[in-house]
Amino acid sequence: MNDFQAIADRGQSGAPRGEFTGPAPAERLERTAAALRAHGFATEILDDTAAARARVRELLPEGATVFTGASETLRLSGIDEDINTGGRYDAVRPRVLAIDRATGADEIRRLLASPEYVVNSVAAVTETGSLVLASGSGSQLPANAGGAAHAVWVVGAQKVVPDLDAALRRVQEHALPLEDARAREVYGSPSAVNRLLVLNAEPRPGRGMVLLLREAVGY
Repeated sequence: MNDFQAIADRGQSGAPRGEFTGPAPAERLERTAAALRAHGFATEILDDTAAARARVRELLPEGATVFTGASETLRLSGIDEDINTGGRYDAVRPRVLAIDRATGADEIRRLLASPEYVVNSVAAVTETGSLVLASGSGSQLPANAGGAAHAVWVVGAQKVVPDLDAALRRVQEHALPLEDARAREVYGSPSAVNRLLVLNAEPRPGRGMVLLLREAVGY
């Protein structure tokens, strides 16, 4: 499983699960943003993906080395395309895809672990101020955890949950089945939650920015 950002939840059985798909109301977004700020994450509430796309462009200096995590939120918003195909940045993902996996594994690992900027989404954000990311290989987690000098997380309003227990349920019951279906279709192999990253606070002032949207986007 790459990240678990991107499809409407159907649960293990394939039936819709509204608990994890509806956008959080304004008061929950404000409460979540306040908790994130209290934990050291700069946080902005934006209306929609268009606003997030414009804000990311403002945050990333031209020519910066930028790694985008595998995220439906970034793909659907156009942010992934802006960074990886626009020519404005030194985009890490296209460079990694051009490297031979058998002979360039160490180079790939270094490129992914410590870019100047990482732009990603999360599987869940809690009203108590934590971010939760999930991965199968773990390759994109080091940059998010602290390897990147700067991090920007774009988060749809449906990913807001009360606490870490609910966040882990969202990963397992909502995001995993959807990512598993996508992985089987695209790669011909199943997905799995092999790595979990919980960011409870950002100890480096100014490093982490959360763009919390009022609309639902991604998983």
